[in-house]
Amino acid sequence: MVNFLFQWKDSKTNKKCLILGRTENSKNLSDLYGLYQIHQQSPQNIFSMKTASITSDTIEFLKALELNNNREWFAAQKERYLAAQSNMIDFVDEVLVLMKKHDHIENETGKKSLFRIYNDVRFSKDKSPYSARFAFGLKRATKMKRGGYTMSIKPGNSYLACGFFAPNSADLLRMRKDIALNHTEWNQMLNLKSIRNTFGDIRGNTVATVPRGFSKDHPAIDLIRHKKFILRHDFTDKEILDPNFAQVVNEMFKSVRPFFDYMSTMLTTNLNGEYDAHISEKHTV
Repeated sequence: MVNFLFQWKDSKTNKKCLILGRTENSKNLSDLYGLYQIHQQSPQNIFSMKTASITSDTIEFLKALELNNNREWFAAQKERYLAAQSNMIDFVDEVLVLMKKHDHIENETGKKSLFRIYNDVRFSKDKSPYSARFAFGLKRATKMKRGGYTMSIKPGNSYLACGFFAPNSADLLRMRKDIALNHTEWNQMLNLKSIRNTFGDIRGNTVATVPRGFSKDHPAIDLIRHKKFILRHDFTDKEILDPNFAQVVNEMFKSVRPFFDYMSTMLTTNLNGEYDAHISEKHTV
């Protein structure tokens, strides 16, 4: 099975268009591309036809960057970087197409979703100029849909994560109060088969002491102590090179929807379950 991504620029609107699909083999893909050109009647508008899987060349570039993290080497390898970056943009574009079938995602393109590879070393002890990884984040659209998605591709340490990475103080207090009142529901939700089998225990930084206003003897005190609420899944290098990896990522992101739906409702209502417009304006993930 071959994944494909047709990209072209509409001659009337000048906007980038995408078609994502799968076919049995590369010959079918070539035939399909030929028919597609005829259908468009403007083959000059089509600027690329690419597979949307992460390639071994991308991984090899990141391995080499890890060993040669300096500006001189990077400048000499700029073409390799651009090819790897283009591969990742195509991959994220495919993930976006799949995600938008079941969730409202704010991101428009894979290119705008990728994080910079250049490090800001001004206030860091690590003066490495580059991050030897490709990473991206997806934001759910509108203030009523809470939670975020992220992924990092790094040889030997690739993962995806979903959840609440930096909730503001108001949201964090609302979460803790809800856990204190509804810890049974939280345990049931986080132990759903789709979540437990994929992500295991919830992760995230915790406070060293008991948060003010909560009892140290509360049965859910370990969860109340969280400052972040993150579900994470790690991947091997072999897994990320699978031709169907974008579909795997999409399904894992999709599996957290019960958690996100619960949190979205909770964070836009007060403790009585009543919608609160003031609360909903404080949108963080």
